[in-house]
Amino acid sequence: MQPAPGQSTVDRVEETLIAYILGAMTVITFANVVTRYVFNSNILWALETTVFLFGWMVLLGASYCVKKSAHLGVDVILDLVRPTRRKALALIAVSVCIVYAFLLLKGAWDYWANFANLPQTTGRWFPLGFQENYRANAWYEVNDIPNPAFLSFLEDLMNEGERYEKLPRFIPYAVLPLSMALLLFRFVQAAVLIWRNRLDRLVASHEVEDDIAEVRQQRGEV
Repeated sequence: MQPAPGQSTVDRVEETLIAYILGAMTVITFANVVTRYVFNSNILWALETTVFLFGWMVLLGASYCVKKSAHLGVDVILDLVRPTRRKALALIAVSVCIVYAFLLLKGAWDYWANFANLPQTTGRWFPLGFQENYRANAWYEVNDIPNPAFLSFLEDLMNEGERYEKLPRFIPYAVLPLSMALLLFRFVQAAVLIWRNRLDRLVASHEVEDDIAEVRQQRGEV
């Protein structure tokens, strides 16, 4: 299957990943409902898995929506000013977003790092380096999800040979620094587009109007 016109391979990978995550959530939830009400049993790991998948979908989707200017917002002021001032306001907005995403990335790394036997950053706001001494916490596991056999190699690599009964926590938590790095990257991309006059705002607040116009055009009403 070829990507749709105007759709890059990266777009398709991101959209497919998000779609698979949503599909997996649906299948697991449906299977758990059937198991509970038909067989009077329960898939113990279903709820926790769904929660983690939902977190992955939301966090990865946030950066994808920045890329597509799909986040909703209010652009009344932008529509009232001249293009030059609109560009200045857009640059101010994206600068604030870049700073915010950078702080989120630092916090996400610091939360996840010790779970992956890695050092947190030093410095309260701006990372000044990495910890010299830290406690490796890769032995932490999730509550219910069993560790699959194909990940048993992680026991020697991360847990000093000790067996993981449940999935090591650093695996589902890895989405935190990954998604925040993508979010920061997307805001930087948006800033470049605004600077080059290829974008004049970060948000698309007329999504419904655009959809209605597209439907009317398809029906030949326009």
